[in-house]
Amino acid sequence: MPNHLMSFIPSPSSNGIHLGPLFLHYYGLMYVVGITLAVLITRRRWRAVGGDPDLVSDVAIWAVPIGLVGARIYFDITTPNDIPPHWWGVFAIWSGGLGIWGGIAAGAAAGIWRVRRSGANAGQFANAIAPALLVAQAVGRVGNYFNQELFGKPTTLPWGLEISLAHRPAGYLGYATFQPTFLYELIWDLALAAALVWVGHHRRIRPWGLFALYVTGYSAFRIFEETVRIDSSEHFFGLRLNFYVATIMTLVGLAWFVRAQRAPEPAAVTEGPGGEAEGQAGQPDPEAAQPAPDAGQADTGRPAGAGSQDTAAEDPAVVASSDQ
Repeated sequence: MPNHLMSFIPSPSSNGIHLGPLFLHYYGLMYVVGITLAVLITRRRWRAVGGDPDLVSDVAIWAVPIGLVGARIYFDITTPNDIPPHWWGVFAIWSGGLGIWGGIAAGAAAGIWRVRRSGANAGQFANAIAPALLVAQAVGRVGNYFNQELFGKPTTLPWGLEISLAHRPAGYLGYATFQPTFLYELIWDLALAAALVWVGHHRRIRPWGLFALYVTGYSAFRIFEETVRIDSSEHFFGLRLNFYVATIMTLVGLAWFVRAQRAPEPAAVTEGPGGEAEGQAGQPDPEAAQPAPDAGQADTGRPAGAGSQDTAAEDPAVVASSDQ
């Protein structure tokens, strides 16, 4: 007779590792890995459309810490009952508790400020970073597994997630396996990242368009996820707070995408054969400051410093490799 007890995802034996006197939480480590991948992917994509890859690192220096602060503030405001009962409880991100909505809003505000200050096109940069953000979020969800959080209703499905007794919500102590919503979101994030890359190379997407699709796609999934999750949340009319936030953001993202597609393209940007914008990504035209090409040099008709067609073609592989 088959052993049905093996038909589930086991709970982790530990949520971190000791390094001398320090204890390194896997949750935090996954966010570091995710952010690193996001920076590397965005540098590659930004270079492919003619942007300076060093700008990506500059933006990350500001956007990452500000985004983490925004994510924690959102969590503290929307789930006050989950704050540890200590004076440092509002800062305890190592135990989980980062609200993606607050993190994206705060990080995006900081990023837009840095991009515009550099003279580059913020909409072009947003298109470059959109798939990378999804990869970072997917890796971050692995940290939720180690913290035994972000799971859904009880289930007997073969991929049910075993949750230890100490991490089960009140009222669910008699159940052992739950829907692994963290895993559902991880798969969705990677699939959506790949879809955004494909759309960017095969359709004419204007500045802000891919980022708007990121907002739409991620939020639409959260509508489903919020109907499955059972962790602590504020409820209104029987539905979780983030269900309403996800619904609003899905509609906002759709309207944003339509508006972005109707907007005229920046004059300094030209369209490449793959459908994504090429050129200087909204930066001042460098041709005015560059000497004319030699008589024997072929005129490619491309702005100086623009990414090559081969480099742009390699872009999907970057996300694909990060998805594995």
